Amino acid sequence: MTKIGLISDTHGFLDSTVFEHFKDCDEIWHAGDIGSVEIIDKLQDFKPTRFVFGNIDAKEIQWEVPENQYFTIEGFDVWMTHIGGTPPNYNPVVKKKLKEQIPDIFVCGHSHILKAMRDEKLNNMIFLNPGAAGKEGFHKMKTLLRFTLDNRKMANLEIVELGLRGK
Repeated sequence: MTKIGLISDTHGFLDSTVFEHFKDCDEIWHAGDIGSVEIIDKLQDFKPTRFVFGNIDAKEIQWEVPENQYFTIEGFDVWMTHIGGTPPNYNPVVKKKLKEQIPDIFVCGHSHILKAMRDEKLNNMIFLNPGAAGKEGFHKMKTLLRFTLDNRKMANLEIVELGLRGK
């Protein structure tokens, strides 16, 4: 069993409570718009972390982390990217790739809108967007997701609210 902490859209701000909320996680996934190399360093020093860069991330970050992550964990094929859209209105690039190969779990950020659902039209693919954990954007509440993966079963999906965006 692997416990995952999912975060996105920090935009250079990492709430100190993230470390408490992710203390029992085995891995952290950051779905882009990281905002600073310092956030990469802090998260990697804390737990093994998979990152993708987002549209606000400078070249310095783009040289360090990929635009897409494709990996297998606990029997799930995962694709993580920053600008993914939302079911059924995926980004055109994403839509084209999804026609070629559908992952079990698709993770993105960018919208600042928390959403966790299955896309029944795409083999019941799990769609995850943790919302935004930073102070920049239009979201009202800073959010994260936590969940467990165990031998092709996802469980214990939790929404974590970090407080209002401006705080």
